[in-house]
Amino acid sequence: MKRWILLAVGVVLALVGAVWVLQGIGVLGGSFMTGQKLWFLIGLIAFLGGVVLVAATATRRKPATPSPSSASGENVEDRVSGGDSA
Repeated sequence: MKRWILLAVGVVLALVGAVWVLQGIGVLGGSFMTGQKLWFLIGLIAFLGGVVLVAATATRRKPATPSPSSASGENVEDRVSGGDSA
């Protein structure tokens, strides 16, 4: 999966989880979820899952690509010693 897709899924999950938490504790009304402990817990799990997904996606680094110098066939020892082999 592409990195930005995982980031978007994490943000949406965190936002939906936050809404469910607020409905579960009764701050947001007008729903069958208002004041229900079950929706507070489901929302909390969704929110935390979204935060973890965003954090993991944001801190993940791209895979390293080989540098041009390592693909030239030089020995590591040659690069360290300046190419003089005794």
